[in-house]
Amino acid sequence: MAKAEKSVAIAELKSEFEGSSAAVLTEYRGLTVAQLKQLRVSLGGNAKFAVAKNTLTKIAANNAGISTLDDLFQGPTAIAFVKGDVVEAAKGLRDFAKANPLLVIKGGVVDGKSMTPDEITKLADLESREVLLAKLAGALKAKQSQAAATFAALPTTMARLAEALRAKREEAGE
Repeated sequence: MAKAEKSVAIAELKSEFEGSSAAVLTEYRGLTVAQLKQLRVSLGGNAKFAVAKNTLTKIAANNAGISTLDDLFQGPTAIAFVKGDVVEAAKGLRDFAKANPLLVIKGGVVDGKSMTPDEITKLADLESREVLLAKLAGALKAKQSQAAATFAALPTTMARLAEALRAKREEAGE
């Protein structure tokens, strides 16, 4: 690879690192081209799976300000650059790795934080962003309903109390 080609490749990888919310490093040794194509499909439209030279990728990651991945650039390495929902991409990688044990998740970085393979697997166990937002909205709505019921109960309780007091005074002949 000529020096100009290397510079272009480093610039492209750097822009991928900078434009991604997450990057997951995997070892793909032993996977066929058809299996890699299947992996790309399983990741969905929010992730890009790329195979690149370790040296160039390491330089690009360091240029993008990510130095926590340096130890992971050993052996054949491929990177999943995630631009959308990180949980969805992590699920795709985890599920594909279960079906194809030759794919090994080495680690990665999510929003600038270094992640171990176990942390990425735990991330894959989370529900999608939409489901979590829906649960949050439901919880907030429930709290508002409880508050409204409490506020509505105060005047009703006061009215019942006043009626009970009036009835007691009538019985006492006041």
